[in-house]
Amino acid sequence: MNQSELIAKVASISGESRRAVEAVLKTTADVIGSTLQAGGEVALPGIGKLQAKSKAARMGRNPKTGEPVEIPARRVPAFSAAKALKDTVNG
Repeated sequence: MNQSELIAKVASISGESRRAVEAVLKTTADVIGSTLQAGGEVALPGIGKLQAKSKAARMGRNPKTGEPVEIPARRVPAFSAAKALKDTVNG
């Protein structure tokens, strides 16, 4: 399901306009992004939890030339699925 399909589905189920649903999803993404950037975590009830995790610096390899390349330390978003979501997926 892509973004426009998600917006259409939520709009049809909720009875809200597509524009209102799109605004809520955009605002939700902005809030989640700023929360993770600040080092917090976001719990989505029944879905899971998003948090920023640190990855250490490491050595990689340029696939084209084969020479070693240093990959700097960074923070990446991580998702942990809630038990309810896991149970739904597993049927």
